[in-house]
Amino acid sequence: MSGNVTSLFRSTAAHSPSMAALTRESGEAGAGPVDFCIPCNPYFPTPAMFEEMAGRLRDIVTYYPSSADTITAELCSLLQLPPQCVAMGNGSTELITWIDHLLVRESLAVPVPTFGRWTDQPMETGKRVDMFPLQEASGFALDLARYAEFVRARGTRAVVVCNPNNPDGGYLHKQALVQFMDAMADRDLVVVDESFLEFADAESEPSVIQEAMLRPNVVVLRSLGKNFGLHGIRFGYLVANPALAGRVRSMLPKWNLNSFAEHVVFMLRDHGPEYAQSLHQVRRDRLEMAARLSALPGLTVYPSQGNFLFVRLPVGAEGTAVRDRMLTEHRVLVRECGNKIGSSSRFLRLVVRPQVDVRRLVSGLEQVLYGAGRGAAVPGPATGTGYSSGTAAVDRLMYETNGSGMRAITAQTAGTGAPGIAAAPAPATGTGTGMPLPAAVPVAPAAAAVPGPAPVAQPVPYPGPVPVPHPAPVPQQPVPAPQPAPMPVPQPAPAPMPQSVPAPMPAAAAYPPPVGPAPPFGPTPSFGPTPPGVPARGGLTAAQVRGTNGLESVPATGWPNAAGMGQAG
Repeated sequence: MSGNVTSLFRSTAAHSPSMAALTRESGEAGAGPVDFCIPCNPYFPTPAMFEEMAGRLRDIVTYYPSSADTITAELCSLLQLPPQCVAMGNGSTELITWIDHLLVRESLAVPVPTFGRWTDQPMETGKRVDMFPLQEASGFALDLARYAEFVRARGTRAVVVCNPNNPDGGYLHKQALVQFMDAMADRDLVVVDESFLEFADAESEPSVIQEAMLRPNVVVLRSLGKNFGLHGIRFGYLVANPALAGRVRSMLPKWNLNSFAEHVVFMLRDHGPEYAQSLHQVRRDRLEMAARLSALPGLTVYPSQGNFLFVRLPVGAEGTAVRDRMLTEHRVLVRECGNKIGSSSRFLRLVVRPQVDVRRLVSGLEQVLYGAGRGAAVPGPATGTGYSSGTAAVDRLMYETNGSGMRAITAQTAGTGAPGIAAAPAPATGTGTGMPLPAAVPVAPAAAAVPGPAPVAQPVPYPGPVPVPHPAPVPQQPVPAPQPAPMPVPQPAPAPMPQSVPAPMPAAAAYPPPVGPAPPFGPTPSFGPTPPGVPARGGLTAAQVRGTNGLESVPATGWPNAAGMGQAG
């Protein structure tokens, strides 16, 4: 495979290049690389289903599809859901876009790392995004009690939870998630993204869809492309009470779903058993793949309930170098996670695949990581492309948002001779309804803004990572302002910010745990909303994340409903 292929990763700020782009750039005929990057179901649709679609290709691409209402009605009949509670979109990304435009007022809380559109989309429309860092020392598990405290302390109006989370596969039990939804009843919106939930086997009925339909502020997002292994078709759906679902549905174009999506949805009724079996096989493959990867020295594999595994490379290995060598030397495509906020290039997300492919993956990793002698050497940061797409992702936050979601006011410095610092004292304004950005914000240069995290201890194999020690937080010093008595920064208070603020803390400084035991989900003291650029109690601003960086039984056809999802299969 041509070495030019790896250059495609340099131009992708928030995602990997498409398989079509990789194939075009390689210039090689035949099949592309073995794909451990795109989280598809490798067992569905079946070969017979693909043959049927191929035989109908001419009609599918020639004629208009039915209306979205017709396709939605068929899906709801299949999943035993009321159509008035469902809105289908051209992929989950379209639905995330409309949720942001219609239902998110001023601010959104998101645990990081997670799916990038949950951070990027609201910032693009001027919202404040409050990022709650998941801690490597706890295996990236989301503590819902501390997350609830963070939301209240920050004054955030909308909340997102991904279950399982992407990229780590962390899972939240249904009862705990329902309690969290009720604790957030005073928020404008709670979104539970269940895009990968059908691959989970921790509970027989893990979905909160039925509970969401009964609550006025909860939306559940589901993906069809991931579950069915058909990312290219672009279809997904959300479930909520009729008022919320209808508000989104009324804004969608009449033909937002294409003819391929229609054809697949109307095929599904006859293929329920095959679909349930495909999920069962993915779960088996996940266990076997985790065991094989855990046998590699120094590689940490985190427990996952998705159709992917989150792994930490051995000390000294750098993700972009591993990615590039796996692609060029072994024709294996892996997902390096340096462009996910809250992650770094030391982490890969590897999609669960059949064992014949896993053997090829493990063999390639052995050669790339350890060379001819097992455990001999690992690639250094200077090899490969020398480029981490995570740099672009976090620098975009530093220069354009400062965590508030509003465009940078650094453009006001044109001709002032002070690059990176806004000089105009006027308050910033944006297209959203979030809090105004401070009048002046120091912006660190991209190349040397914050020192990298300290080396971590040698990891241990799956199922649980060794807690990683973090350096003590470095206290920020207030920057003198023109006033006689400058106000210390940060302070979680709604008071106006001074004319300048201190540089962000080093990224390795994790959020401090609350004093005493974690609070219950009940009411806790409110500290009021925090101005943009100031970390809430127990949280970090976007800049500081840098580098840490129902209804009825199953139909007679055997198709799983929305709540059970074929767990018995």
